[in-house]
Order: sequence, then C-alpha cells, then structure tokens
Amino acid sequence: MSLWLEAPVPDVSPDSAGELWEADTQDASSQALGGSNCTRREEASMAQSAGGTLGMGLKAGEPTALLPGMEALSETTGVLSEEQIRLKKLKRQEEEQAQATSMPPKASSPPQVLPQLSPEQLGMIEKLVAAQQQCNRRSFSDRLRVTPWPMAPDPQSREARQQRFAHFTELAIVSVQEIVDFAKQLPGFLQLSREDQIALLKTSAIEVMLLETSRRYNPGSESITFLKDFSYNREDFAKAGLQVEFINPIFEFSRAMNELQLNDAEFALLIAISIFSADRPNVQDQLQVERLQHTYVEALHAYVSIHHPHDRLMFPRMLMKLVSLRTLSSVHSEQVFALRLQDKKLPPLLSEIWDVHE
Repeated sequence: MSLWLEAPVPDVSPDSAGELWEADTQDASSQALGGSNCTRREEASMAQSAGGTLGMGLKAGEPTALLPGMEALSETTGVLSEEQIRLKKLKRQEEEQAQATSMPPKASSPPQVLPQLSPEQLGMIEKLVAAQQQCNRRSFSDRLRVTPWPMAPDPQSREARQQRFAHFTELAIVSVQEIVDFAKQLPGFLQLSREDQIALLKTSAIEVMLLETSRRYNPGSESITFLKDFSYNREDFAKAGLQVEFINPIFEFSRAMNELQLNDAEFALLIAISIFSADRPNVQDQLQVERLQHTYVEALHAYVSIHHPHDRLMFPRMLMKLVSLRTLSSVHSEQVFALRLQDKKLPPLLSEIWDVHE
C-alpha cells in the first residue's frame, strides 16, 4: 500500500344607496298623486333649503363632506355644482400627494463587502502554485522514459496496440507521481495519518488527473497535450484501447473547464479541495479532513471574488465541476473493468491505486 505514496435556498354602502333610492321613489310617487301631502313635503324641503341644508345632514358648499360614493350620485341628481365636484377632486389629489411625500424613503442597501485574502491565504496560494510548477517540471523530465508512440507500418498490429497501451499507462504513472508529490506539499496533508493520506490519494487520483488533463486541452485542435510534446485527439485515445464511453466525457469535461479560463492558482486550489474530501472511503479522521478542505474552499471563494468581481456564478460553477468529476470517476471504474476483460494488464502502481486485483 505504500508503493505509490513513496513517489516523489369606491365603495357605496348598499344601505345608504338604498335609502337614497327609496326617498327619490317616494317623492316621485307623491307628486304623481298631487295630494296635500306632496305640498307639505315641498314646503318642508324649501324650509330646509332656506336653513342652508341639502338633506342627509350635509351642508351646502362642503362637497368634501359627502359620503363615499356620493359624488357620482350627486352629479346625476344635480345636487352639487360642477365647481364643487372639481374642488372635491382637487382636494383628494392634494391629500394623496401629501400622503405620498410624507412616506419615508426606502433605506439604501449597504455596499457589498467583497472577501479579502488574508496574508496567510496569500502565502498558501503562492506555495501551491510554486509546488504545482515544480511538479510539472519534474514530470517533463520523465517524458524521455515513456515508451514512444508507435510509428509501425501496420498500426493495427498486436505489437503496435500493445505499445500504444503501454505509452498511455506510463503517462498515467507519471501523472500519479506528480499528484503524490503535489499532495505532500499541501499544508496539512502530512499531518494526517498515513492511512488517511493513502485513502485520500487513492480515490482522488483519477479526479485530479482529469483536472490536470483539462488544463492541457486545446480547443482549436480538440486535443490534449501531455508532458509538453505529446498531443492526442479522440482517435488517439481510442487507438490506445480506451472506450468511447470514457473518451467523450473526458473531452467534454476538458472543453467545459477550458471555457472557465482558470489560472494556475484556481486550478491548484480546486485540486486541493478535491484531495481533501472527507467522504472518501476508509478516511478515519473525517473532521480534520473537513477542516483542511474548508481552508482551501474559503481561500478559493475569496480569490474568485477578487479576480471575478462581476461574475457571481464563477465560484459555484467551479465547485460544480468537482461534482462532475465524481461522475467521471465512476465512468473510469467501468473503463478499468473493460480493460481487464480485454486482458490488458495494468502496471502495479495503477493496479494498486485503482484497486485492480488480478
């Protein structure tokens, strides 16, 4: 188990309107009869008018004393003059305007405070980027030891197929060694038990490999470059023995990551977050692993908020890529199983990491 670790969320009241309608109806009926009762009502009505009242207890010249809904009825019966109606409307408008201006203005929201990187976070990010670059340089020096891509006259020959498979598996070994070297330089990693170090690296290795692969994706040629000099398209992956069900997701993920245009610091932080996943199988000190991961998540959030201030969705998009990696990891397991069915033997280091038992 130590083999590869050693690698460097308007109203009108119905009663009032009814009473008014009944009064008008009774007056009209009395006038039609022409009796003495009618004469006495008219005299009483004139006496009331001389006294300065209009009925219903409303004073003349005070249109604003009308009950709600009386305005339309007054215009119909001619009780109020047009001037009185106009004054009533004007006063209503003034009252509404005064009410609107008396309302307190809405309090303006305070300016958003962007996260800031602490000196410790800045130092940590600088260290991660430096470690990543160092590991990349070391990997570049190993390219000469990788089995060359076959240039045989018959590309479908058994020998050529085996050579292409060896070429890809050796590239994978170099990538794993680079991941182990980088993990050992992550602040907090070496403070974990050896068992937790192995558990984290074994299950995160393929996800980190795919993150590193996406960094090397060329959208122009739709190819992926390893170790500076080796570029491969989908067809090349197929020639090396990989299934289309695994090849297409790799290229789609790489294309999606390339669209984010992440820099070295963002990639390094994403890789660290991926490694420190407490839900990995066989992790014993999950609380400590969660604390370490939270440190890198906070740093990435602050960094992204500063470098992408107008894109509030950048940070959640980046984290969602880690979810996509979990799916790709499952597809990879199916690919490894398919290789075994094809009787293609993996090198001991890859067999140990991917739990391939011969």
